[in-house]
Amino acid sequence: QVQVVESGGGLVQAGGSLRLSCAASGSIFSMKAMGWYRQVTGKQREPVARITSDGSTNCADFVKGRFTVSRDNAENTVYLQMNSLKPEDTAVYYCYVDLPIDRLSGSWTRNWGQGTQVTVSS
Repeated sequence: QVQVVESGGGLVQAGGSLRLSCAASGSIFSMKAMGWYRQVTGKQREPVARITSDGSTNCADFVKGRFTVSRDNAENTVYLQMNSLKPEDTAVYYCYVDLPIDRLSGSWTRNWGQGTQVTVSS
């Protein structure tokens, strides 16, 4: 019912930039948060950045000053602007959308995209 689709990945040289997009579609009437994880081959998936419904953002220490997370006015699309890319940023980047189920109980569900590959060459 809810679809999450990332785009914008690709191959870039060190020092370059990419902008990832994540669009959520379907029966979405409200949203708790959207964000990004990444997974380097052989390592666990790690959080990268997050933006909540009120617009507050969080970024992991390893991307602060280089990456920026933002959303559009409809609050169903999130972007990850990645600048000053390093080879160690090479990973599959996954978008997630947290959707509330019940306001009073605080229950929610996390929906994941399929991931988009980012490769940074030396």
